[in-house]
Amino acid sequence: MESATTLSAILCTILIHSTLINSFTEFPTAYEVLEDYSFPVGLLPDGVVKGYDLKRITGEFSAYLNGTCHLLEGGYQVKYESKITGFISNSKLSGLKGVSVLFFNKWRKIGQILRHGNNVHFFSGVAAEKFHIRDFDESPLCVWHEPEADLLDQQA
Repeated sequence: MESATTLSAILCTILIHSTLINSFTEFPTAYEVLEDYSFPVGLLPDGVVKGYDLKRITGEFSAYLNGTCHLLEGGYQVKYESKITGFISNSKLSGLKGVSVLFFNKWRKIGQILRHGNNVHFFSGVAAEKFHIRDFDESPLCVWHEPEADLLDQQA
């Protein structure tokens, strides 16, 4: 009977240990990182983010998409490049590169996004636009997607 109890104790220890190791080795998704910094997941398009790098001390980040993504959001046409970079801190995305909005038939870079209470503010040069946070509860879908492989084929 003692050997069965010992075996059970060993199996429980192994199970607990492997669960702890898995919880420490799993990385949060880019969408979860946005939520960690008080942003809604809908700031990134659905299903095209293939990875990211984040330096938590400085907030410097790079997000990698499967290719360029165009979408319609809030009456605006938005373009995400295959690489988005910038700095993230609580309720602030700054120094953004790789996200643009079509405004008066010209692509304008979105350089900063701030969250104030229930609003998300987008800044492009001197222009700014405010939206309610619930508008970004879900990640939008790309209406036009340029996969990286297709872009490479076109350049050859």
